[in-house]
Amino acid sequence: MIDAPLAVFDVDGVVADVRHRLRHVARRPKNWAAFFAAADRDAPLQAGIDLVHHYAADHYLVWLTGRPERLRRVTLRWFAEQGLPDGRLLMRPDDDRRPAREYKSGQLRRLAKEGVIAVVVDDDPAVVKRLKADGLPVRLADWVPYERSLREAQERDGRT
Repeated sequence: MIDAPLAVFDVDGVVADVRHRLRHVARRPKNWAAFFAAADRDAPLQAGIDLVHHYAADHYLVWLTGRPERLRRVTLRWFAEQGLPDGRLLMRPDDDRRPAREYKSGQLRRLAKEGVIAVVVDDDPAVVKRLKADGLPVRLADWVPYERSLREAQERDGRT
């Protein structure tokens, strides 16, 4: 068991601004390679970063992202460049195409066996709705408008 309460944060749309790369998946055919290749150039979202630092002071930090596992090094490097605190990083297996709400709900059920989840912060309204239905304390990251193309990538395509 983890002693400190858990604070769980999504990455894209919470601390990383992905809007510059949504153009790659907003049209058909979707260019997933270009979308993911630009992840190292995401601008930081200060509201999310400030919230992470607030919770990291007295919570065990967990990053729960729909980003594929193959982006682990890129993601960890981006965290370091932004001065984000260390935490456990849970990433979607490369071949997992479930909707984000299903993937994250399953991960959080497993995580809840390790400690008390104090908060989950996510930008996806469908994920937030599902996690609330699961009885989890969840906060919608609403500091960036939620784009239709991101919703499709997370919920229909199971890609981020």
